[in-house]
Order: sequence, then structure tokens, then C-alpha cells
Amino acid sequence: MAQKSMKPEDIKVILATDCGSTTTKATLIEKRDGEYRLIVRGEAPTTVEAPFEDVTNGVLNAVGEVEELAGRKLLDDNGRIISPANGNVGTDIYISTSSAGGGLQMMVAGVVRSMTAESAERAALGAGSIVMDVIASNDKRLPHQQIERIRRLRPDMILLSGGVDGGTTTHVVEIAELISAADPKPRLGSGYKLPVIFAGNKDAVGPVKETLAEKTDLTVVDNLRPVLERENLLPAREKIHDLFMEHVMAQAPGYKKLMSWCDAPIMPTPGAVGSIIKRVSEIEKIEVVGVDIGGATTDVFSVFQDVFNRTVSANLGMSYSISNVFAEAGLPNVMRWVPFHMDERDLRNRVKNKMIRPTTIPQMMEELIFEQAIAKEALRLAFVQHKSFATVLKGVQQQRTIADAFEQSTSGATLVNMMTLNMLIGSGGVLSHAPRRQQAALMLIDAFLPEGITRLAVDSIFMMPQLGVLAEVHPLAATEVFNKDCLIHLGTCIAPAGEMKSGKGSVMNYEIELPGGKVEKGSLEFGTMKLIPLGTDEKTNLPAMAKAVFEPARGFDLGAGKGAKVERTISGGVVGVILDGRGRPFVVPTDDKMRVAKLREWMLELDIYPKAALERG
Repeated sequence: MAQKSMKPEDIKVILATDCGSTTTKATLIEKRDGEYRLIVRGEAPTTVEAPFEDVTNGVLNAVGEVEELAGRKLLDDNGRIISPANGNVGTDIYISTSSAGGGLQMMVAGVVRSMTAESAERAALGAGSIVMDVIASNDKRLPHQQIERIRRLRPDMILLSGGVDGGTTTHVVEIAELISAADPKPRLGSGYKLPVIFAGNKDAVGPVKETLAEKTDLTVVDNLRPVLERENLLPAREKIHDLFMEHVMAQAPGYKKLMSWCDAPIMPTPGAVGSIIKRVSEIEKIEVVGVDIGGATTDVFSVFQDVFNRTVSANLGMSYSISNVFAEAGLPNVMRWVPFHMDERDLRNRVKNKMIRPTTIPQMMEELIFEQAIAKEALRLAFVQHKSFATVLKGVQQQRTIADAFEQSTSGATLVNMMTLNMLIGSGGVLSHAPRRQQAALMLIDAFLPEGITRLAVDSIFMMPQLGVLAEVHPLAATEVFNKDCLIHLGTCIAPAGEMKSGKGSVMNYEIELPGGKVEKGSLEFGTMKLIPLGTDEKTNLPAMAKAVFEPARGFDLGAGKGAKVERTISGGVVGVILDGRGRPFVVPTDDKMRVAKLREWMLELDIYPKAALERG
């Protein structure tokens, strides 16, 4: 194997895999001409289930495909990864992420649902887990119902918190007794005890140990809420990662072998995506929102005011969970994005077909339009959940004062500020594989409703997980590949925030000096959208830049205040600059004829779908 102590500058060849629930992806990165670039990518079915029951089979198959495509020998005659690299043979380091076997599934427990239990949930989500349920003293369930719930869910681990240091221990010990009474068994493997992390009142450590040490694998870390005014999530998050590796991963077939191959700890896929989003924010010193929309879940990541948050909407996805999206959003909300009339029974049948045949992709244009309409609602609903969870925290260590907690309970204060958001990154099949990049751009704009000046991008081939774990080992390589090969820059959305009571009039004047000297200038009318081509630099593949001056109308704001002029250098992309004059808050016209007419107008202007498809119905 490669030396774990290898210096970053000595690493020239990198092999990375991501073991997903259905597909294992392998990526080869090499340093060429002084920079790290993606060379090839291969994939193969994941082999964690019968008849193979060995995750390394899928890894070797995916790596074998990379070998063929790259012409580089990576596996020896015994099927082991060759390391370190020598000429055209082997790799310097091998790293991996995984969500095979359903990823990391946790339950959290705390005394007060809106205080310590919420802090525990934030810690678990930030570590890359799916939170199956939250048990709290005040969650209105009877003890026997809570016990039954713990037994039935069979989580991978439980995070228990509660009480400030030096406070009362009664309630947190009662929750420990509930866990003990449930005598929970882990989801994977029967030969080990369920990991339980206690991150509560230090005075309760003794009684909690007495209650749980016999029946569970109990670990104690620093209190999540040492005092009422402060939140300390890092120790619990790090311990969740450690236990995931030691216990959960180790039980899945073939993982011990895979772990022995890797030069860095295997990370849960969502945790790795969060890691690269955080790094982008740190390097560019910008506020970022990232979203990964999958078949069963939608993950939203954000960095605002240097605070990272992640949420998982476990019931919002594009295949297994598509019926949940339809039910939660409601028919009118889905239909408001469809530029023609469709029969309700036909719509419901399409949704059910997608749920029972999750791997199918749209075969007809109207199916694609309908699927992208549902995607907008899944993204919107996931973001609503994220905003309610990413509430005001203060300090480097994600500290939140009690005053903030009371303030957000009355005013719903959230860290998410669309006007200060610099970049919106989309990932997942429906966004990454949209037939036209304009479709991905419009899905992001309609779902997230960015305000002011916001860059848009998508993950081209779902490389973010591998780059997230690479960022822990070799930040420079991860950043270079992320910017040049992973991210597809779509362009920039310019959206003045404000309302036009009359429904008519100009929302802003604009003047954009394009490369080559051409100037685009004009007035953007309320309720309209406009696309100005501004591509990428052919040599660097990075976005072309343009100097722009925007003068919002009275009552409209682009970030400098209502009516205040903004001068900015803006970046282009494969779509270009999208001027969105629909106002914020944005409301789709309620009149059916007007709605269809406006949708068609916007979609034709942005070249979203072929004209013929928009003229039916």
C-alpha cells in the first residue's frame, strides 16, 4: 500500500471510489502539466448484497473499467490495488466514500425537543447520517411507544444528549432507561452491541453508564449543550464518524478488506459532499448552498456566516419517494410549473409508475417536463426544511445563544439569506443529467428563488463525494479537479428582489460589457426573463467574465439597498447570464391561461424545451 505519510506534493496519481447503494463509481486523477485533472471514470454495480456480499467486488470491477479506459495498470494478478505508482502502473493513494447498505442511519434522543434534542439532530445530520427519529421527554409519546419505536427502527447507532453540565440528571437518565428497556439491536450484524454516544450533562455520566454499559457499546463525549447559551457539536460529530467506521462499516460484507486498502478513513457519502461544499466556501470566502437530489432523499448543504449546516429530507426524492413529493407538494403546486394542461388521473399514474420502476427515465418530452416540475417541488420542500433547521448560530464552534433561540421561535430567524448567497450548486441525476443545461439552471432558480446576483453550477458526473474525502488528504488536488472537471458553471442569475403592485413596469436597467467589447444594455420588464449569452473560456474551461452595471427600479433591491445601483464583474457559463424580472417573493399567475402563457414565454426565452413541445395542449 501507499505510505500513509506521503507528502501531498509527492502524490501524482489518485484513485478514488464511491460505493453507492446501487452503483460503485471509480475516478482516476493525475497530475499533468503541473495541475491535477480527472483522467477517466468507470462504474459497476455495487456488490454489497447477495449473491456477492462483498463490496470489494464492485470496487474491483469499477477500477477494472478505469484500467481499460486509461491504459494504466492498477490491479495486480491477485486483484489488489498496486501502490505506489511507478511509471504507467499503480496509484499513489486510494481513497473511498460509501453509502452502500443505506448509509448511516441514526436515532437521536434528548430531553427537550426544541433544545438538546435539536442540537443532537444537528450533530448527527452534520456527520452525514439520516436521522430516523428523534426521541424526547416532551415529544408526546408514551414510554412504551418510544421503546417500541427504538426496537422497530433498528438504527446503526443512537446519540443521546440532555441537560446542561451541573444541571438535573433525572430526565436524561430516564431516556437512557428507555433505551435500555428497548434493548436495541443494530441493523447490520448481530455479533456486536449497538453503539450509543452520550453527549449530555457530565454529572449524569455515572448513572447513564450504569444503565447502558451492559447492553450497548457506550461512548461518552463532551456535552452538546454544556451551558444553555452554547452549542458544542464537534466532539459528537467526530465520534459518529469514528464509530461509523469501526462498527457500522465493519459489519457490511467486504468492508474490512476495503478499509485495509484505503489510505484515508472511508467517509459516508453525504459527509464527503458536505466537506467539499465547506471547502469551496472557505477557499473562495463565499456563501454557498449545495443540493443533492437522489431517488429516495434530498440533501441540502449550506454555509452562511461561516456556519455549515446539512439537512436530509428522507421522504423527498425522484424515484422511491416521488409519491411523497407529490402528496406533500399537492397537485396545484406541481402543475404550476407545467406549461400545458394534463389529465389528473394520467399524472397520478405517471407518479406511481416512477415509484415502482425507479430506474426508468423519461421517454417523451411531456414526461421530462412533468418530472422536472416534480423536481422543482422536491427541491423547494427540502429547502424549506433546511431553512427551518439552519437557524442562527454564533461563533466558530457553532454557538447559539439562548436569546437567539427565543428570537427564532418567534420570528423564525434563519441563517439562510438568499440576497447574500454567492453560489448555488446542484447535484443528482435530475440536475446533472438534464438533457439541456438550461433546464438544470431553471430548476435551481424556480426551486430556490435566489435574490440579487448568484452563480449557478451543477456537478457534472457526481464526483463531489470522492473529492470531499480527497480534500482531507490533498486539498489542492481536490480543489483543482472540483473547479475544472467536476463543476459545470451554468452562469449567473440576476434577480432583483421586490414587488410590482401594478404588475407592469421596469424592474431594472442593465448594461453588460461582454468579452470582445460588445455591450448588452436595456430595461428588464416586470414578469419577464432574459438570457444573455456569456460562455466559458476555451483555454481554461473557466467562466468568461463581464463587467456589468445594474440600476434597480425604486422598491427593487440587488443587494445594495432598494433602488441602489450595483457595479459588478459577473461570470458566465454554459447557459449564460439569466435576468429574472419576476420579482421576489415570486408568485406564479393563478389564472390558468395566463400561467401557461407566462411559463411558455420564460421557457422559450431561456431555450428550455423545443418550441414544438411548448405549443401542444
